[in-house]
Amino acid sequence: MIFSIIYFIVYFLLFLVLLCLLVFNRRNQNSKYDFQPRVSILIAARNEEHTILRCLNAIENLHYPKDKLEILIGDDASTDNTRQVVLDFIRNKPGCTCIPITENLGEARGKANVLAHLAKYATTDFFFYTDADIAVPEDWIQGMLSVMKEDVGVVTGITSVEGDGFFAEMQAFDWYYALGLVQVVSDLKLPVTSMGNNMLLRRKAYEDVGGFESIKFSITEDIAIFNAILKKGWKFRNLYQQSVLAKSTPAATFWQFMHQRKRWMKGTAHLPLYMAIIFVLHAAYYPVLLPFYTYTSVGIAFLIFVVKLILQSIFLYLCLKRIGERTSWWNYVLFEIYMIVSSIILIIFFFLPSKVNWKGRKY
Repeated sequence: MIFSIIYFIVYFLLFLVLLCLLVFNRRNQNSKYDFQPRVSILIAARNEEHTILRCLNAIENLHYPKDKLEILIGDDASTDNTRQVVLDFIRNKPGCTCIPITENLGEARGKANVLAHLAKYATTDFFFYTDADIAVPEDWIQGMLSVMKEDVGVVTGITSVEGDGFFAEMQAFDWYYALGLVQVVSDLKLPVTSMGNNMLLRRKAYEDVGGFESIKFSITEDIAIFNAILKKGWKFRNLYQQSVLAKSTPAATFWQFMHQRKRWMKGTAHLPLYMAIIFVLHAAYYPVLLPFYTYTSVGIAFLIFVVKLILQSIFLYLCLKRIGERTSWWNYVLFEIYMIVSSIILIIFFFLPSKVNWKGRKY
């Protein structure tokens, strides 16, 4: 009982602080980049025949000079028709290259290995990273470069989900909400993480750490490279704005969703302690609240539920407003129900003695 009361006091105080920071401590993100350098776009693809064209079409529509884009696609031993789909698309496009990946470089494995190989082929000073199931916005390059000052080694954009149906919409809100928490902390100039599906690395910063092949293997390779670059003294920027909002395809099945989130949860081991505490407090809310029902009145437990719903909904509303998106009030309630079910199931699934199944490989 006492533990639960202390937990709820800490939780709500922390949430109020984060909400105030979201409103009052927004970092200026309207800088302009004075020139348009040549840049490289690096894409790791494994068994993506049904999504890769969506990604490549979005890149084709970028508002950036075509002669300043170098697009490198690494085929990670795909067992489907991915490579042929890519080759058909890039035919007669001199700035695009598809590279089959057949061996490992140093410590790198899986996606990190593909990206390590692609960096060897890249000829520019700026490496843009996205995934084969991601559609980047038209102003992505210029938006990310706008905060790439001389001392910045890593820039991270915002990613969400684009798809039809209730499950896809809830996944989108989940991304907006979680990345909103990350942004609030990042705006305090405290490092949190990067995301490999919407990331920009300065070549010099990447080479300072020896590339992916010199970093201890992690299934969350984006967090690993982010931490390594910051240890070398480079700074970072996180952007939560529409110009860099990339859209992913949703997890197609429940089990794909579970393995995706288990992979992310394993990645929290590499997060700073202050961010890990925020995510743990958030994930533990209902595991703490549900037993609380057994030794308190229904009215008090319901009040705690309503307060959390209101604070969370305001936070999500402000996140959506920042990127120019809207939703009905009913969806905030549905999102809370989604959070109840998913958080409890994911905690159980995380502790099951099973490996993460990702792109047909187990880690």
